[in-house]
Amino acid sequence: MPKMKTHRSGAKRYKITAGGKILRRKAGKGHLLQHKSASRKRKLSSMIEVSATHRNLVLKELPYAKCRKSN
Repeated sequence: MPKMKTHRSGAKRYKITAGGKILRRKAGKGHLLQHKSASRKRKLSSMIEVSATHRNLVLKELPYAKCRKSN
């Protein structure tokens, strides 16, 4: 049986904590930053947890993640 391959862009986008949470960056900090306020840009810099609805989709991209799949 061949090995499963990790989706490399997914591996770069998500971080898995020791407790099993999957973290992601917020959207909107890539460009057009000139008109956004400093507080808005600061809030966009933080990481948040992936929603429960997308959790299994992310875990499909990361087959070797040390994380339990939610059912």
